[in-house]
Amino acid sequence: MREDELRDLVQRSPWMIRALSIVRDSGLPDAWIGAGAIRDLVWSERYGHGFDPASVRDVDVVFLDAADRSRDNDDRATQRLVAAWPNPPWEAKNQAAVHTWYPTKFGGGPVAPLRTIADAVATWPEYATAVAYASTRTTRSRCVRRTVSTTCSTGYGGATRTGSARRSPGSDSPATAPPNAGPAPVS
Repeated sequence: MREDELRDLVQRSPWMIRALSIVRDSGLPDAWIGAGAIRDLVWSERYGHGFDPASVRDVDVVFLDAADRSRDNDDRATQRLVAAWPNPPWEAKNQAAVHTWYPTKFGGGPVAPLRTIADAVATWPEYATAVAYASTRTTRSRCVRRTVSTTCSTGYGGATRTGSARRSPGSDSPATAPPNAGPAPVS
C-alpha cells in the first residue's frame, strides 16, 4: 500500500482522526500512533468487514523524550492521553528510553539508543505492525515504516528500513515475514 492509500484510509476513519489529533495535541514530543491500531485499520478496511474501533486492543503511542527516560514518564504520557479521551486503551512508550530496559526485558546485549521514530520502527520485529503514523498542524500527515524494498515518505525526507534492526538478516519468522508472505499494511 502506498502512503496516499494509507492516508486515505486514515482520513476516512473519524476514530483514527480523533486518536491522531489527541496524540498531536498531547504535547508529547515527536508523538506517533504505531503498530496494531494502524494495522487493524488497514487490514479491516482492505481485507475484512470494515474497521471497528471497539476491537482495538491498544493504541500504541511512541514518542521521543531524551530529557526524561523514566518509566514514570511513560505512565504520565499514557495518563495524559487517557485524560484527553478515556475510551481507547492508550499505551505510551518513550522510544528514547528503550535502550535502558530492552536487554532486561527481552535478553541479549546492550542496544543502541534510538534517536528517531524511524530508528524505533526499524527495530520492531513484526513486519505487519512496523508502521507509525502522525498528524501535524503545519504539514501533511507523516508515515514511517520498516520495509522490504519501497519507501513510505515521512513528509520530512522519507525513511526506508529493511528488516528489523534487532534481528539478523533472513531471520524473520512467518509472523514477521516480508509482504510476499501475505498482506502487509504498507508497501
